[in-house]
Amino acid sequence: MNRPEDENLLISGLIGSSPAMLEVYRLTRKVAPSAATVLLTGETGTGKELIARALHELSPRASGPFIRVNCGALSESLLESELFGYAKGAFTSAIENRTGRFEAAHGGTIFLDEINSVSYQLQVKLLRVLQEHEFERVGDTRTIRVDVRVIAATNVDLQDEITAGRFREDLFYRLNVIPLYLPALRERGDDIAALVNFFVWRYAQANRIPAASVHAEALRFLQEYDWPGNVRELQNYVERALVLSSTGEITADLLPPHVRGLAPVRIGRRSSDDLTVVCADLVSRKLAEIGDDSTDAWNHVINFVERELILQVLRQTQGVQTRTALRLGINRNTLHKKIEDHGLGSESR
Repeated sequence: MNRPEDENLLISGLIGSSPAMLEVYRLTRKVAPSAATVLLTGETGTGKELIARALHELSPRASGPFIRVNCGALSESLLESELFGYAKGAFTSAIENRTGRFEAAHGGTIFLDEINSVSYQLQVKLLRVLQEHEFERVGDTRTIRVDVRVIAATNVDLQDEITAGRFREDLFYRLNVIPLYLPALRERGDDIAALVNFFVWRYAQANRIPAASVHAEALRFLQEYDWPGNVRELQNYVERALVLSSTGEITADLLPPHVRGLAPVRIGRRSSDDLTVVCADLVSRKLAEIGDDSTDAWNHVINFVERELILQVLRQTQGVQTRTALRLGINRNTLHKKIEDHGLGSESR
């Protein structure tokens, strides 16, 4: 049972009252009134955008704009134009001046999601905005000054990115004024029941069907599962179970087999020993497929395993090529070519 002082910490729109989340709420409320830059860290699906919005809405800038930019969804050239705008004639299709996201966020907050995806070159311009609060549009020489609060988010360790030479150390220190860690769902298991009930209610309304009850066995499986996809994965499974239910109750059989322990854990969650077994199995399958008469077994097997690896990582990153290339440790252009070679275009956006 929550103490009265804990109830005062809760933030509208955010579900959960576990100790880990109460600490997030406490820091959010303490930091929100300031103009300090905040760096949100945590796994994908932990609700970083919700906290960014809460920081904005609890701040003196609440009446100003809240501008979100997904840095991982745009190429370097598009991202620069998106962030800073461009001047008429800056390039062939620039037929008029375009306001960038920083300019549009003047007087409010800009949320830079997947900040780790920004190229090393563009990080220099970001550093200047953070330090000087000014920039130039692409193709322009006029300096524009902005009053904007920056909130950034990342699902990777930026210290590791610095060591790998992919992220500027000076930019990291500018962003990391107030670090705020969002716990993974497996670290806040006490919140799962409340989250399940909330999603049941939400998706019952969205699908115009009666809200179902949740069977005790189904809830137990949900509470014992590891949740590699965090809250986003949980809400998807709840919605699916609700839509499929014909009895007015969410029962265990409506949950995916791997949540009930009836299927292998996904490849991204395996130990290194398990992965060795998986790779050996893939190789054995391919060798059996091509037969003993093959004189090109090496290329057949390597291409097959490479395709499976890229496919799995693309699915884990929801098709975002920047994150896929980063996880695989290869150049983005190399990844793009391999996606074409293996016919995986439909898996990437």
